[in-house]
Amino acid sequence: MNAPPIRYAANGDIHLAYQTVGDGPLDLVVVAGAVTNLEVLWDFREYRAWVEELATFTRVILFDKRGMGLSDRVRIGTLEERMDDVRAIMDHAGSESAALLGVSEGGPMSMLFAATHPERARGLILTGAEVKEETTDDWPWGESTREDFERYMTIENILERWGKGTAIGYFIPSRADDEYAREWFGRLQLQSASPGDAMATMRMAFEIDVRHVAPSIGTPTLILHRTDDRVCHVENARWLARHIQGSKYVELPGDTHPPFVDGEDMMAEIREFLTGVREPAEPDRVLATVLFTDIVGSTERAHELGDRRWRDLVARHHEVVRAELTRFRGREVDTAGDGFFATFDGPARAIRSAKAISESVRGLGLEIRAGLHTGEVELAGDDVRGIAVHTGARVAAQAGASEVLVSQTVKDLVAGSGIELEDRGAHELKGVPGEWRLYAVR
Repeated sequence: MNAPPIRYAANGDIHLAYQTVGDGPLDLVVVAGAVTNLEVLWDFREYRAWVEELATFTRVILFDKRGMGLSDRVRIGTLEERMDDVRAIMDHAGSESAALLGVSEGGPMSMLFAATHPERARGLILTGAEVKEETTDDWPWGESTREDFERYMTIENILERWGKGTAIGYFIPSRADDEYAREWFGRLQLQSASPGDAMATMRMAFEIDVRHVAPSIGTPTLILHRTDDRVCHVENARWLARHIQGSKYVELPGDTHPPFVDGEDMMAEIREFLTGVREPAEPDRVLATVLFTDIVGSTERAHELGDRRWRDLVARHHEVVRAELTRFRGREVDTAGDGFFATFDGPARAIRSAKAISESVRGLGLEIRAGLHTGEVELAGDDVRGIAVHTGARVAAQAGASEVLVSQTVKDLVAGSGIELEDRGAHELKGVPGEWRLYAVR
């Protein structure tokens, strides 16, 4: 799915960027955490798949908070002012009432809205939601003491880290060594706020304390939290479960903070809470060969060429890739940044397409890495999902410059095709069980 169009709602003289996805029977407003940019978020495959899944049973409303992303870059504002931005966005989107999904620092905003406007909040979902960031004698479950916060919160510290993406391992430990995720998170930081605005946002968040709000919430509430969440201590959720009357609390294993990564268990709880049905309709399942490609050294080339020349080069790269996919009857599923995800109904054609792409882009002065795997995938509209997709992406991550790697399954299926393969040994693929033998196409 292409990125949804950006629309703008006004709250006074503040203009707020938002998107809607899906046309389900109920509206769901996602109140995200501290760092957002709607366009950059959409570039992350797992975020996009998460939103598209929500959109199968809701109309999803996504937005950038004031001072953030594509919304007006103004002062961050108080929690009350930012809560009123939700009302303005709902009004512009024609939503009389909606469920709110508050993530991390977006949790307090969602709680305040539900307590203040119960007639417009038909449900409240909290994932990794904060109650109070400051660690004090009466709240030992904050992120840090004020002394430690002030020691860290200097412009020199922020400038050193902002845009590097290194904090991805704190929010999503399983992606700590994932170059694609780190590059994406760095772009998200840079395009969500300047270092100074980021510091102001973090200072504002550090002062929030919604312990006095929680007991006033009468909206049906679902609280989801992972036991080893590093960003927000699980006792935040346990406290909320005790103080929001009638709430349902589900504690889940894991250490991932955002709900859109490895969040199938959370999605099942959200679906059941909003629809009464835990599982979606069984999707179509077919055998397919998945191909993932991405440009090697893209960050360095982008810095070398500058934004305009790099965008032009990436556009030419996309033209070449699409031409080769068409020639070999591949189906483009997704394009994220400089990478492609495509499917084929035959592994030999997929390999030949990958080799043709690699050779063609070399004429542009580029090198790609590519990975292929064959397995059963789920078809849900235009989306393609399943463990085979994850496996293909992990195979691609192991490839070197101008290398096409395939799994053992692909090797077995192309026997007799004349395609020559070299054994690259056994590998562990992050997030995929077992040991996998990989082969390079000569």
